[in-house]
Amino acid sequence: MAGYDAIVLAGGRGSRMSGQAKPQLPVGDATMLERVLLAVRGADVRVVVGPPQSVPDGVLLVQEHPVGSGPVAGLAAGLDLVSAATVVVVAADLPFLTSELIESLVAQLVENADAAVLVDENGRDQFLLGAWRVSRLRMALADLAPLPGRAMRALVASVRVARVEVPAPQSAPVPWTDVDTPADLDRAREGLPRPPG
Repeated sequence: MAGYDAIVLAGGRGSRMSGQAKPQLPVGDATMLERVLLAVRGADVRVVVGPPQSVPDGVLLVQEHPVGSGPVAGLAAGLDLVSAATVVVVAADLPFLTSELIESLVAQLVENADAAVLVDENGRDQFLLGAWRVSRLRMALADLAPLPGRAMRALVASVRVARVEVPAPQSAPVPWTDVDTPADLDRAREGLPRPPG
């Protein structure tokens, strides 16, 4: 498989989590950020975008400008630090993310697509779980400027996308289970998937 870099978006106000920094919340024996970084350990360069926080040695940390300006601005900040032709872009609140899913997304970045984005079991695009061609991503960000406040939906709509469906495991939480609320966090800590819908 061709090499890739990874951008982990770890910003946000944590308003639904009583202001707690979601990426630093533990699920099992590791924080959510640590779990996501483990899933992208095959990347040549790993970049975390967000406020000052603990990251492992060798992982780069950068913050979007202005602070709190959203995932597209965060993605652009992280993109300044990558050099591979392919970049994986993931959220930091995916405690069950696997390296196998990451590799599958990179492999699905076929010649006629600019991005490969996961589609969940409910048919929804997971905009913060995909692989991108860096050259096309840079162009799309330039076309979308100014970036603060822009939604990932607008960025994805501007490129050719391969939508990737992966069978959900039967006996474990799906790798794209995200944690948005205290109830989601409780379920994740119990090893349970997010309810459908």
